Amino acid sequence: MRTNLPPNTFNPLATVRNLGILAHVDAGKTTVTERILFLAGNTHKRGEVHDGTTVTDFDPQERERGITIFAAAVSCDWDGHRVNLIDTPGHVDFADEVERSLRVLDGAIAVFDAVAGVEPQSESVWRQADRHGVPRIAFVNKLDRVGAELDSAVASIRERLGTVPLVVQLPIGREEGFTGVVDLVRMRALVWADGKSTVTEGPVPDALAEEAARRRHLLEEAVAELDPVALEEFCATSALTEPTLSAALRELTRTGAGVVVLCGSAYRNRGIEPLLDAAVAYLPSPLDLPPVRGTAGSDEQQRPADPAQPFAALVFKVQAAPTGRLTFLRVYSGTLGKGEVVQDVGARRTERIARILRVQADRHFEVERAVAGDIVAVVGPKAARAGATLCTPSAPLLLEPPTVADPVVSVAVEARRSGDTERLASALARLVEEDPSLVVRTDPETGQTVLSGMGELHLEVAVEKLRRAHGVEVGVGRPQVSYRETVVRGVTGLVYRHVKQDGGAGQFAHVVIDVAPLAADPGETAEGAAGAAEFAFGSTVVGGRVPQEYVRAVEAGCRDALLEGPLGGYPVTGLRVTLTDGATHSKDSSELAFRTAGRFALRAALRAAELALLEPMAEVTVTVPEDAVGVVLGDLAARRGRVSSQAARGGTAQVTATVPLAELFGYATRLRGRTQGRGTFTTRPAGYAPVPSGLAEALRVR
Repeated sequence: MRTNLPPNTFNPLATVRNLGILAHVDAGKTTVTERILFLAGNTHKRGEVHDGTTVTDFDPQERERGITIFAAAVSCDWDGHRVNLIDTPGHVDFADEVERSLRVLDGAIAVFDAVAGVEPQSESVWRQADRHGVPRIAFVNKLDRVGAELDSAVASIRERLGTVPLVVQLPIGREEGFTGVVDLVRMRALVWADGKSTVTEGPVPDALAEEAARRRHLLEEAVAELDPVALEEFCATSALTEPTLSAALRELTRTGAGVVVLCGSAYRNRGIEPLLDAAVAYLPSPLDLPPVRGTAGSDEQQRPADPAQPFAALVFKVQAAPTGRLTFLRVYSGTLGKGEVVQDVGARRTERIARILRVQADRHFEVERAVAGDIVAVVGPKAARAGATLCTPSAPLLLEPPTVADPVVSVAVEARRSGDTERLASALARLVEEDPSLVVRTDPETGQTVLSGMGELHLEVAVEKLRRAHGVEVGVGRPQVSYRETVVRGVTGLVYRHVKQDGGAGQFAHVVIDVAPLAADPGETAEGAAGAAEFAFGSTVVGGRVPQEYVRAVEAGCRDALLEGPLGGYPVTGLRVTLTDGATHSKDSSELAFRTAGRFALRAALRAAELALLEPMAEVTVTVPEDAVGVVLGDLAARRGRVSSQAARGGTAQVTATVPLAELFGYATRLRGRTQGRGTFTTRPAGYAPVPSGLAEALRVR
């Protein structure tokens, strides 16, 4: 019986499936989700991505761009099972949404394009699921397209993902003539008529009977090689019964030893019913998985998925909605009721649960309670962030939060109207609260507000959200690189006398200083040392000609002078100043006078010395397929990069280079474009290096 799920109905844990839809962008996962909701009776009209009428892509930006940007949760009922689905983004810039979703899922449906096979982001999300140990089944979509080939797609799954595909269906027809599938487990034909969403079951067509028998035998052999129970039966009878085959497929899916592969065309409503049947048959319920692990103080504890246990849940998403701040939870144990007080273990504060909502994308149904295995949203918590653990105050348990990747692209943002500065700060704080992969900081040297994220599209969406959701018009630009100036050849014996007399006590200070490059080692250049040590001050004055308190004032004045250098007004670094002589006045000398003398003396010395402009460098480690190494090396050279090492392993190559930070803006998008999305990179600071003379001239005046 396939009926719609009433919002306030709770099924036993054995009938719950918490699943995600994973895929490369445009593989059709949102369409798969739409067809699931339609067949389950949750919607009465099939939504289309190109029309902007889908349930899960409800954000205006998603509908305009035609892609999934934010993970959306929906719930439906199929054959007596409650299926909680999370439709995840397929674009690489929003991989953090996928990461947070996978942390709370029990299983997943990986969708592949029948023409393209395993695409770059398909591979990335598959690896993410591997890290979380999430069992998966595969759905090869778009079999109605020209060039669609199930066997080719399965071969790419085997080769690119390193798994054992267990194909349980045989297509009936090719490309435009694709009308149905042969179920190799139950040996039956499932056919969908044109324009109809209902399936007709019948015997295997005579023309496919021999091929279906051959593929069933190959499936039995593959399963027997992996499952000991199936192997015993196969050795005794040279075949597997349907119950044995089904049980083995479920066990192999749970352990990840094999991946059940189905096929169809979601857009034409073909193959979705058997996909749902496979999801509830092969993917695990919360009871099939080990108890969740966490820490209580210094002790590690386990909590089984039992409504009678103390309550423990993980926050995986925070969203601002018209109904208020929504906090999305995966309940791992216990029961949560309206009005209860829970503890945010990491923040050590309590929160009251005002409402509990069953989520249907942008629609919500209020329920009285949530139990172990549920994915719900709650209203009430004011400060809980993604990754927070909420639990019963009397039985605290800290769960492992999802990891957050370091941002790779940054832009500077500022309010277009001066009166919006405070509103911008508040809006940015809310953005970061909703999306932990965004980072906001203020550059201490330039004073710019810098917004960092996972890619240029990620930042573009965030900036647009500032305008639409928060009503703040912002200007966006590249952040200014923090250049430095350093001494290449110093000066000695620079004399500066500070005398000021304008009635009353005057000011008098006489200093003699030497300025030299600060090299940590005898053979090290000034430019190389600048990043390691910024400034050193010393005094060789003897005989008390300059009292010690005035020596400290001279040092303070020199530090003041370092803030702006003579080349372009950039901070000065990598130099040593030595006070060699000086003189005082019995009445007019003071710490202020010597601080002023130290500041002006160093400024004069810097104008007389030879200086060089330095730029910040980053050590970049790029990981790409071996066939893309040449393209990457050429691009790094064009960005003034110096390759320091190169290694190959397992079909991938790793290139390490030192690149000017200013040349890395836009590199994430460029790398993905040049490697078909399969290239990744990490960076870390690598000090400073001299700016080429041509560029240095352009930077002398800001």
